[in-house]
Amino acid sequence: MEHEYHVDENLLQAFHLMYDNYPESVQLTHKSRTILAINPAAKAMGKDVGLLCSKIGSPERHRICQANKALKDRKPTWVTVNPAAPGGRQYVTFWLPIEGYPDLYIHFSCGNSMDYAATRP
Repeated sequence: MEHEYHVDENLLQAFHLMYDNYPESVQLTHKSRTILAINPAAKAMGKDVGLLCSKIGSPERHRICQANKALKDRKPTWVTVNPAAPGGRQYVTFWLPIEGYPDLYIHFSCGNSMDYAATRP
């Protein structure tokens, strides 16, 4: 871990209340790309608090990153991803700035690790 950041306990509690049951990876991230909190799905993917999200996976995966735009504009930002790999699913990935925390955002995807059309609860 290169940097340690103090995260408001109320924010951490809210993060876990909102996202611990979300079926895909969700992370609370500092503008430095340091992961500050993760949900269980992110943990299962090998993510952890203190890692730089920009160092996870191949550099090509991060070319679509919209974190800086979301933080600058203070608006939710998303990208639809169409994987080139055969059988790859289209998914949407989001960066959500957090009101009152100008250096933090929530990053998650929908459809990245689950095929919602084929999966029923």
